[in-house]
Amino acid sequence: QVQLVESGGGLAQPGGSLRLSCAASGFTFSTYAMSWARQAPGKGLEWVSGIYSDGSGTYYADSVQGRFTISRDNAKNTLYLQMNSLKPEDTALYYCAKARVGPIATIVEDHDYWGQGTQVTVSS
Repeated sequence: QVQLVESGGGLAQPGGSLRLSCAASGFTFSTYAMSWARQAPGKGLEWVSGIYSDGSGTYYADSVQGRFTISRDNAKNTLYLQMNSLKPEDTALYYCAKARVGPIATIVEDHDYWGQGTQVTVSS
């Protein structure tokens, strides 16, 4: 069965960095686009970033453009999110997600499997 397991969350100071990882199993990772999404306290799920199956294309929400970098290692079946210049408003539960079909998925509804999430808290 499909499994997505996130790790790397924690507490960071404003302006700091964190790197999230997502270990994937149960499907052919290299043939699917993948994404990161987040849910802040009291808010809905927000798509953050997506990447093509071969890593050749990446997309970002305006709120993280220029600060976050998505990448993947298909040999290791792992998805990453490098988060720099963190802000308190980046505080959220971060999920990795598998795209349902297509070269890229940029809305929540276009994903069919989700991990359990990893908490990111940005505070001084």
